[in-house]
Amino acid sequence: MVVASLSLRNLERRYGQVRAVDDLSLEVPDGAFVTLLGPSGCGKSTTLNLVAGLDHPNAGKILLGDRDVTRVPPNERRMAMVFQSYALYPNMTVFENIGFSMKLRGRPAAEITERVTAVAEMLDIGHLLHRRPAQLSGGQQQRVALGRALVKQPLVFLLDEPFSNLDASLRARMRTEVKHLHLALGTTSLFVTHDQEEAMTLSDLICVMRDGKIVQSGSPAEIYGKPRDRYVAEFVGKPRMSLLHGSLERAANGVSFANPDVRIELGPAAAIGLAEGDWPSVILGVRAEDVTIHASGEATGRARLRSTVGLMEPIGSDTFVELEVGEATIVARVHPDLAIAPGQPVTADLRPGGIHLFAKETGERIVA
Repeated sequence: MVVASLSLRNLERRYGQVRAVDDLSLEVPDGAFVTLLGPSGCGKSTTLNLVAGLDHPNAGKILLGDRDVTRVPPNERRMAMVFQSYALYPNMTVFENIGFSMKLRGRPAAEITERVTAVAEMLDIGHLLHRRPAQLSGGQQQRVALGRALVKQPLVFLLDEPFSNLDASLRARMRTEVKHLHLALGTTSLFVTHDQEEAMTLSDLICVMRDGKIVQSGSPAEIYGKPRDRYVAEFVGKPRMSLLHGSLERAANGVSFANPDVRIELGPAAAIGLAEGDWPSVILGVRAEDVTIHASGEATGRARLRSTVGLMEPIGSDTFVELEVGEATIVARVHPDLAIAPGQPVTADLRPGGIHLFAKETGERIVA
């Protein structure tokens, strides 16, 4: 299948005084799976509608390869969109729903039958071709919606939160199937979701959005491991990154994080890549997997905490444990067999390489 890059250049969409999309630029390489990730109202679906031609920008350009499609009608863009609501025609069979776009283009009946059958077999819905949408489960309807997009042989797939109406187990299975489809077809894909787990699972590139802007773009590993600011750090990751407020103190042996409840030695400023500045007020962040609980004895690392076990949340393969550190709480991910109980005093090590620091005023990352 032929693929093409997608380029968004300084896109802007205003609704009165509200800038739903604000000077947004993005390069989607040939065959890449790129996700726009963010909370409701951040502009991600508006951006997708602009790309699809369902809405028009007040400024900026949309290029498909070298072709400017900013003002090209949706049906001439060679893009296919999969909606959150599936948008199937209830009075048509599965076969008719998938083949409808080909019928509109006047393709021969034999060609429609051949392509619809091939797509249906690929999605394992060949046995459902004579049913109507009301006779299908949510997952089956989603496959039909994907089939309707696939049959168009588009240059770009646009997916607008396509799994949000499915239950958790089916959502996970559909993610896997879409990933397999993408790898098999190699089609350029632009995906919209508020679910960071979907974004991490599917994407080659994640673009985290806020207030109509892309605040950080990068691989899933970059977004998770090196969040650019506090907003990205808190939005990406389950459970959310734990945060402690305090200040940085410098001494001959290095830098320490301190507040009324804790003091954590971080090491030499150069070793942690600390940006230049005094940083009187900072926020220290740590993810659950970078916290090690010692049920007995002292923690051995420089970055250690004295704390009390609070709420424990078993999730099967792991247990999330809330550690009460003064007025703050840090979450640790531990093995379910770890012998601890609520109210028990423990010590904990923070993995030095897993410590994140943000400026309190701006939220910007201040370590490498």
